[in-house]
Amino acid sequence: MASDRVIVIAEAGVNHNGSPEMALRLVDAAAETGADLVKFQTFKAEALVTMSAPKADYQNRNAPESKSQFEMLKALELDRAAHEALIARCKEKGIGFLSTPFDPDSVDLLTRTLGLKLVKVSSGDLTNAPLLLQLARSGADLIVSTGMATLDEVEDALGVLAFGYTEQGEPGADAFKRAFANPAARAILAQKITLLHCTSDYPAKLDDINLRAMDTLAERFGIPTGYSDHSVGIAVSIAAAARGARVIEKHFTLDRALPGPDHKASIETPEFKQMVDAIRAVSRSLGEAAKAPTNAELSTRKVARKAIVAARPISSGEAFSLENLTVKRAGEGLAPIRLWEVVGRKASRAYAADEAIEA
Repeated sequence: MASDRVIVIAEAGVNHNGSPEMALRLVDAAAETGADLVKFQTFKAEALVTMSAPKADYQNRNAPESKSQFEMLKALELDRAAHEALIARCKEKGIGFLSTPFDPDSVDLLTRTLGLKLVKVSSGDLTNAPLLLQLARSGADLIVSTGMATLDEVEDALGVLAFGYTEQGEPGADAFKRAFANPAARAILAQKITLLHCTSDYPAKLDDINLRAMDTLAERFGIPTGYSDHSVGIAVSIAAAARGARVIEKHFTLDRALPGPDHKASIETPEFKQMVDAIRAVSRSLGEAAKAPTNAELSTRKVARKAIVAARPISSGEAFSLENLTVKRAGEGLAPIRLWEVVGRKASRAYAADEAIEA
């Protein structure tokens, strides 16, 4: 995650609709787009929601066939064998595997059993201190979404993570604050954590995106930042890359018309590839912060820049003036900013019209 390359995550999520075969097809499609990682969700419905937990408004709109959130999620679980098959397919296709755990057993599955060194944390678990602590103590690097959060909530979460990475003592609010204040722990956070700005609405309205919040996160916490995009289309992800996002995450699907909670807020494979290509182009164009001519500009500068030249024939000994001097493209000669320095001096030799004046 320390690379200067913009890391693009193809968020497959639960767009496999509970089918391991469709999940494998999502890996294939993500690899074709040029994404760096394809991300799924790892959970057990019984450990994630109560039987009576309501669905979100967007889930009611997009998955009306499920009466409860539990019923909807139960149908979207992937077991260990499916995860192992997905990891194998990712290796085959040359794309990284990533997942978001939503419960303690799922954290263990990903970090201990499957050996993942990088894990995604959902916006919904930003305030889930026990899960954050478990993740930090696993030693994994984390990409942490911050949808719905205040800056203070982000700081609280980072305090838990700082404690988990650096201490084995008794956890608690005071211990988390002390860990966050420790410069050594903060340095570890800067190496282990990437924060993603996010608007937790599906789809997110443009007026609610607030990409400048990425800058606020980076300035406040000194941690690499990126963007988890729930907007329609690809423009916002490209804009986020142009603003310096280190990671871009975007939902994608094989078919937006499929039933399920997230398909309608996702983009299909051809559009995802367009987004990846645009992000790569933007990333290359950002270049260096220094303002200086490039090597390619040096030859152009010789013909595009103007110089002080004789406006008419000038005799040797004649005084230079605003009347007998002008500024034109000449390929060589004194820069126009020196015009007033030259005026009043006497010509050391004769000049033909359009000839560049010497120092």
